[in-house]
Amino acid sequence: MRRILVIDGGGIKGVVPASFLAYVEESLPNPIAQYFDLIVGTSTGGIIALALGLGLSARETLAFYEEHGPHIFCGNPRLRGWRSWFRAKYDPLPLRSALEKVFGERKLGESTKRLVIPSFNIDTGEVHVWKTSHHPRFEQDYRSLAVDVAMSTAAAPTYFPTHRLDCGTPLIDGGMWANNPITVAIVEAIGNLSWPAESLRVLSLGCSTTPLNIDWGRTHSLGKFGWADKIADVFLTGQSSGAMGMAMHLVPNRQNIVRISPMVGDRYELDSRSEIPSLKGLGASEARKALPSVRSVFLEATVTEEFTPFRT
Repeated sequence: MRRILVIDGGGIKGVVPASFLAYVEESLPNPIAQYFDLIVGTSTGGIIALALGLGLSARETLAFYEEHGPHIFCGNPRLRGWRSWFRAKYDPLPLRSALEKVFGERKLGESTKRLVIPSFNIDTGEVHVWKTSHHPRFEQDYRSLAVDVAMSTAAAPTYFPTHRLDCGTPLIDGGMWANNPITVAIVEAIGNLSWPAESLRVLSLGCSTTPLNIDWGRTHSLGKFGWADKIADVFLTGQSSGAMGMAMHLVPNRQNIVRISPMVGDRYELDSRSEIPSLKGLGASEARKALPSVRSVFLEATVTEEFTPFRT
């Protein structure tokens, strides 16, 4: 059996999966990361994946959001009036500072777990997937700073500016193509790690799900302005639905895929810092309901075998 943890993107709503994992972890004798062979996360999910891989407990990861979230999403005082239409909404320095406090100078290769973290190269139009050295072909990423990996996968357009690596590569949020990275995880497991599909157990955590609502656009043709504040929701919903559908075909036993993403209204935005307590409660509530099934599929076995990278 191979166990995989997958975490969606969602900005400050990452509090939901972080709280979920923290609640579940309280019932375990070991940190929750030790029960998974592969952890895959996009954007805020990528930050959680890095934290778990680098040895933080789920409780410590949740504390990162509670302590630093209000400062990360506090706005950019230099942006007023028309300037706000031409610059990212938030200054990336608070995010970088928070990540440096947690990760320091540690590198991706110091992860004790196999990690896969999507990003996107806006120069080439190609996906950029960060990976630990869990395959002989993966020769470079393990040397990269965890802070750079996190900044690149979390560089959501309009919210944060493009993150440019020291080598010059411009990267943005992996949510542009894999906000729900479950198929990325399964393809990695089957294609690169050669794990049998029937051996996979996948826990997929969303940051909450909002019912799709395009109002009168259901029956009327919408132009640019009509779609402006709706296209992102449609895109993210479609991407996640498609990813889940493909995942169900790749894993023979659909019961081995557990998807948890609480359905909510439109109350929560990616930068709703004032809602952190509510998001925390939402994650804990979902964990309370799901713990029996999650335990039976993922946690009743012993912790996973130690991960030995090909390069360190």
